[in-house]
Amino acid sequence: MEDTTGTDRGSATVQVSRLFQGYGRTMVLRDVDFEMQGGEILALIGPSGSGKTTLISTIMGMMPPKSGSVHVLGVRMPNREQLGNIGFMAQTDALYTNLSGMENLKFFASLQNVDKRRFAESAMHAAKIVHLENALNRRVAGYSGGMKRRLSLAIALIGDPEILILDEPTVGIDPELRREIWSELHRIADQGHTIMLTTHVMADAAQADTLLMIRQGEAIAKGSPEEVKEQYRATSIEDAFVQAGRDQDAHLGND
Repeated sequence: MEDTTGTDRGSATVQVSRLFQGYGRTMVLRDVDFEMQGGEILALIGPSGSGKTTLISTIMGMMPPKSGSVHVLGVRMPNREQLGNIGFMAQTDALYTNLSGMENLKFFASLQNVDKRRFAESAMHAAKIVHLENALNRRVAGYSGGMKRRLSLAIALIGDPEILILDEPTVGIDPELRREIWSELHRIADQGHTIMLTTHVMADAAQADTLLMIRQGEAIAKGSPEEVKEQYRATSIEDAFVQAGRDQDAHLGND
């Protein structure tokens, strides 16, 4: 697949401003405010139920903000057309198990408006990244859980999108392949593309340029891994996250 140049480094690609979001009367996100730049990898970390999935859904335009705003590549979300610029890997694999791996790639490539003349090349490039090139003709029903995760990642990559949003991308993937995937993510970011991922794996968080810690619907810390560790006088990202949570509880009077 031909390398393309993404958004210029330093240009804002995702802007979240004073975002409040929720379901009915339940507020899930409160006053979340940050932006991402071209070439940046941001790891979104937080406990289950903290609002990570809601934040991703709002950035992708699946639900309009209760208040505040979200802009992707300068366009206010929701915007259906802008979805073509986002490659998405969900936490739960959304695959057609009665189809082959290649047929899944072809279907999702059509939704991302991948040039039909370039499909075969793009599909093989994405499959090689996740070591699935020899399994593309097999039905997905026969794939292991890890293979399904790898196919989901290949689908997110196939359109060479300006923005990648990956929800727990390394779950079920062996350490060697995980390293290779991270090498590819850094290469993609070096081209100017923007990557946001959620993870509970602190080794993955350490690979990111920026950490955004979210807890109880609030962004409680943002910065490089080293900056966040220094802020909380911690020797690891995990310890920094634990301390950030304690500080938030103390501030809210939850001790």
